[in-house]
Amino acid sequence: MEAMMINKYGEDSVFEKQKTVTPSLKSGELLIKIAASSVNTVDTMIRKMGEDLPFSPDTPAILGMDFAGTIESIADDVTDFFPGDDVYGCVGGLADLPGTLAEYVAADRRLIAKKPKNISMREAAAIPLVGITAYEGLMRAGITSGQKVLVHGGSGGVGHIALQLAKHFGADVYATGNGENQTNLIEQLGATAINYKTEAVEAYVEKHTNGSGFDIVYDSVGAENLINSFNAATLNGHIATTVSLCELDLTIAHFKGLSLHVVFMLIPMLHDYKREEHGEILKKLAEIVEEGGLKPILDEHLFSLEEAGKAHARLESGQAMGKVVVVNHKA
Repeated sequence: MEAMMINKYGEDSVFEKQKTVTPSLKSGELLIKIAASSVNTVDTMIRKMGEDLPFSPDTPAILGMDFAGTIESIADDVTDFFPGDDVYGCVGGLADLPGTLAEYVAADRRLIAKKPKNISMREAAAIPLVGITAYEGLMRAGITSGQKVLVHGGSGGVGHIALQLAKHFGADVYATGNGENQTNLIEQLGATAINYKTEAVEAYVEKHTNGSGFDIVYDSVGAENLINSFNAATLNGHIATTVSLCELDLTIAHFKGLSLHVVFMLIPMLHDYKREEHGEILKKLAEIVEEGGLKPILDEHLFSLEEAGKAHARLESGQAMGKVVVVNHKA
């Protein structure tokens, strides 16, 4: 099969199209013909940082975690999927799991689910990593109908999914963005937009919660922005974040009695720990998509498999609106 390979890591690393062996199946695996694969920030981090990240695969490596595609064949012990099924998931591109910037991938059946029927392969490929991340954070924060939820980075990959899911679960949703394009997208997705460049935390907390704070703050920006999340949360509120590799003064969180939920969705892949939970979440997300409660937003630029490097550059440019997706030209 053909794959886009990384032969060395670093800022100047490039993808090279190479022939490699089509993967053979182990117990519990499926051979999937990949139609599309989306690019996530963690993919670009692996490409540039390589050995500095403990979960980077050895080179030469096939990166890419998300995919949508069609099952070609199944291992003898697989009974819940069949050849011809359209599926999606987040299955590789790290540690010893080959990635999805290729014609085929051998995937653990526990990490996938059947693709939502009412969206394209390209749209389905945009969901898995960010969808699982958003869902897990909201569940761990105990989201219930009627709560006020604030999403930081509401037009980003995780953020635009989190705000739609929060709305689907019956919350009153607000989201921060910067500039007209981002705030317009947030409003289109059903949340109240807050321009964090022009509105101070204290001002929008007073405006939207009468000063009491938000029940849940989903912070997809994280790091130093977590202080803003602490200030925006209500007493005994919940913070979910995807970015906590930092040192912070937790005084505010202490005196407000906040709960902090750190979401690192790669754990099941890295440690073979409760992988079936990812498959179950993907099933639930597919149901929500088919009910009309969730629609991934895609960047307007189209990229073929050979243009994987350009797709990475598009995401790193900060100019993308929505998920950047690579489409296999043979799909």
